[in-house]
Amino acid sequence: MEKDSLLRHVVMFKFKEGTSQADIDKVQEAFSALPSKIPQIASYEWGTNNSPEGHDKGFTHCFFLTFKSEADRAIYLPHPDHKAFGGILGPYLEDVMVLDYWTKE
Repeated sequence: MEKDSLLRHVVMFKFKEGTSQADIDKVQEAFSALPSKIPQIASYEWGTNNSPEGHDKGFTHCFFLTFKSEADRAIYLPHPDHKAFGGILGPYLEDVMVLDYWTKE
């Protein structure tokens, strides 16, 4: 870890074909509720793919969480609210990609 760097946790979802917009909205709302339930999440943002390049491989949603330490991430990963979110997401998820990195300048 470099001085003053932050731990980024990037999560991308590919939903199963036929997943309704209402179910996708339910997943987005559940993920967006996690920062209010898990104080170790230092910041959070999300969005949907709008790249014109065509390299998304079917991934449509990106969620970007920031942690101040690996210890904070270690609390988040097994947290009961994070696990409960997995139960909401599971029926609709085709694939997931997760990348974590320490920021560098």
